[in-house]
Amino acid sequence: MAFPHRLDAPELPDFSMLKRLARDQLIYLLEQLPGKKDLFIEADLMSPLDRIANVSILKQHEVDKLYKVENKPALSSNEQLCFLVRPRIKNMRYIASLVNADKWAGRTRKYKVIFSPQKFYACEMVLEEEGIYGDVSCDEWAFSLLPLDVDLLSMELPEFFRDYFLEGDQRWINTVAQALHLLSTLYGPFLNCYGIGRCAKMSYELWRKLEEEEDGETKGRRPEIGHIFLLDRDMDFVTALCSQVVYEGLVDDTFRIKCGSVDFGPEVTSCDKSLKVLLNAEDKVFNEIRNEHFSNVFGFLSQKARNLQAQYDRRRGMDIKQMKNFVSQELKGLKQEHRLLSLHIGACESIMKKKTKQDFQELIKTEHALLEGFNIRESTSYIEEHIDRQVSPIESLRLMCLLSITENGLIPKDYRSLKTQYLQSYGPEHLLTFSNLRRAGLLTEQAPGDTLTAVESKVSKLVTDKAAGKITDAFSSLAKRSNFRAISRKLNLIPRVDGEYDLKVPRDMAYVFSGAYVPLSCRIIEQVLERRSWQGLDEVVRLLNCSEFAFTDMIKEDKASSESLRLILVVFLGGCTFSEISALRFLGREKGYRFIFLTTAVTNSARLMEAMSEVKA
Repeated sequence: MAFPHRLDAPELPDFSMLKRLARDQLIYLLEQLPGKKDLFIEADLMSPLDRIANVSILKQHEVDKLYKVENKPALSSNEQLCFLVRPRIKNMRYIASLVNADKWAGRTRKYKVIFSPQKFYACEMVLEEEGIYGDVSCDEWAFSLLPLDVDLLSMELPEFFRDYFLEGDQRWINTVAQALHLLSTLYGPFLNCYGIGRCAKMSYELWRKLEEEEDGETKGRRPEIGHIFLLDRDMDFVTALCSQVVYEGLVDDTFRIKCGSVDFGPEVTSCDKSLKVLLNAEDKVFNEIRNEHFSNVFGFLSQKARNLQAQYDRRRGMDIKQMKNFVSQELKGLKQEHRLLSLHIGACESIMKKKTKQDFQELIKTEHALLEGFNIRESTSYIEEHIDRQVSPIESLRLMCLLSITENGLIPKDYRSLKTQYLQSYGPEHLLTFSNLRRAGLLTEQAPGDTLTAVESKVSKLVTDKAAGKITDAFSSLAKRSNFRAISRKLNLIPRVDGEYDLKVPRDMAYVFSGAYVPLSCRIIEQVLERRSWQGLDEVVRLLNCSEFAFTDMIKEDKASSESLRLILVVFLGGCTFSEISALRFLGREKGYRFIFLTTAVTNSARLMEAMSEVKA
């Protein structure tokens, strides 16, 4: 039922080294402030820090009390204050307010600011403006790679998506280049490099400069990873906007997986308190169901429960010696498995309740219609009803964006109508969000003349609005094919299946969307790896508007082992979804590859919309 790895699959590199490096560097920075100190940590860094160095490790290195960086006066009485923060202007203002408050009170303390993952000149300028630059010492904690699982590394930079793809801010590109440089230093040079997207190309070029500056470091080393693929998120917004139906994706959509762990509430744990659970390959129950389509999960869990019960029942016929062995060797493992099993069954029940309430089947049906380009008028009506019922501002936006991207922009009449209804339903404060979505290319309006010719316009004026809508649909499909439709045909993203798609024994990566759609990002990776270049994909690259930003860099493969050539590092710039991770894991099993994922942050449709929204929840 769960997909096992092939016996000939290459071994993954040991990424625990990255944790040790980050921990050692942090300890070194803390020890530069000898004696007792209080540590102020930014909220965004608390979860990643917990995965690297827990409270007991910090206490061992004379950290007395821990405080959260928040907009209120600090109650610390310690003579040494250390701040662990992201390089943000608001954090500099906060630190300045504390230092200046001490000055006015005539108090002298030592202050140290540790920026993670890097220090920006703008932050130092703010400290100077506030008159405290000489009072604080500044350092960098170059912590940009957090192993969330055996094959998943995250930079934990959710702001990357908005900063780069909306604001055009390129400050994080250096962080990406430094992370790639660290990986190539530790795990040997990458032999074949492929990329697509403006951000991918800039990151690659900066990384190559860093490699040239320190040329001797990887020379003569055997490469552990054969291929690296850099991909911009805006190459494929469609996949990120679709509802996830693999178990791990649904858990993320429903409960929000944060930094590799999830908070299961009382509705899952069946007790009064919430429980924080780490979701990775060490959780044996989760590891077997994480990549499965949700429709298969209940069956697997019930079978697992029966097997577990059968193992417990073995006790009945045991003599004293056998019972002693059972208690000392097996019982603890069975209890742990039982606990995890009950948690995942509770999570499944909770997901089922929420999805039944939301009429999930109807939602999925609408998404599939949009992906296939059928019943666009009915899908638009469904979105209008969704807005009018005020189901969720984020969900309504997501559906509008999916409609816009699959249709290469909304026709002016539909755009104005949906926008007006949305603002009336959810409030005029969302007006700036529409501007953001337009700038990012997520929700756009077709220019006049894109869909209707002058003759077609006259025809539509002679008939009722409803009929005009149908004529508009027909003509727009003839007059201008959207890039998504053209790319979809070129890469066969919508599988043609005789009969029903078998989700128990999937035939391709489309299973992650119930057999309706192969993720575009994953198909591109599959095609490029088959060809070992972009050759033959010129038309796809042109349709993606990336003719200048698709690149290949090949190095001689004589040093490489056959194992390393089947290890592929995929770098998602702007975030990747658990659906894409599951799809590529499936591809790896089919083709004998092992994929390693590096992402600026794990994302989903809700996070994508929230990043674009000017109205904070």
